[in-house]
Amino acid sequence: MNRRLFLGAALAVLAAFAIGAPAEAQQNTLEKIKQRGKLIVGVKNDYKPWGFLDPSGALKGMEIDMAEDVAKRLGVGIELVPVVASNRQEFLQQGKIDLIIATMGDNPKRREVIGMIEPNYYAGGTNVLAPKKAGLKKWADLKGKKVCAIQGAYYNKRVQELYGPDLQAFAGIPEALTALGAGNCVGFVYDNTFIESTLAAGDAKWKDYEMPLVTEDEQPWAVAVPLPELNGPWGEFMKKVSVEWHKNGTLLALEKKWGIKQSPFLAEMNKKYKG
Repeated sequence: MNRRLFLGAALAVLAAFAIGAPAEAQQNTLEKIKQRGKLIVGVKNDYKPWGFLDPSGALKGMEIDMAEDVAKRLGVGIELVPVVASNRQEFLQQGKIDLIIATMGDNPKRREVIGMIEPNYYAGGTNVLAPKKAGLKKWADLKGKKVCAIQGAYYNKRVQELYGPDLQAFAGIPEALTALGAGNCVGFVYDNTFIESTLAAGDAKWKDYEMPLVTEDEQPWAVAVPLPELNGPWGEFMKKVSVEWHKNGTLLALEKKWGIKQSPFLAEMNKKYKG
């Protein structure tokens, strides 16, 4: 009898656990953030002025301000987690972060695994940072040459297939720029937005560099939430935030604050949503 009672009690405990576990797993991210009292956002720390480390080691930039605005709207604290192109999607899928705001291009392949928020908040294309002495004039000039790149960047495959460079992929921007400066690559293929800001900053070490090619393959950037959350409370909340950022000119103001050349994309989106 005692054995049967013990087994019955054990089964009851297991059943209760089995019933409770899915409910906890299904708890939406918005609720988790509020209960935790903290929003965890994946951001860049090597993409000035969108996300970078200031001299004190603090994370600053346009996208950092955007992340802080989301936390403020939620009435919670914030934790900023540095991410790179090769790990940001996995961090979101694994629940290490609640949100990505990290210069991420919106494309169909990424939409298969993470929830891209619309409206998009920015846009950028592909170009090359190169020494002026390299004499690059057209994309075809890259054929067969060593070109620095970033692991996981969406445009790597396209550039490789169309123009045939020997891509040297690095985990982060600092490593790629170091290799470029050392002459290990003829150029660094990356987002035109970053290259323009780097050249405009007036740093003496880049005075002999240029962005010589025509920007191609412009893609919008998206904030991202876990794919199952895209049409749930968390995704709907972020969609409303993105609309408000465009409608009230928040993104245009942040662009100006951080000394970024005004984006035609942002100007058009502000006009669209104000109307």
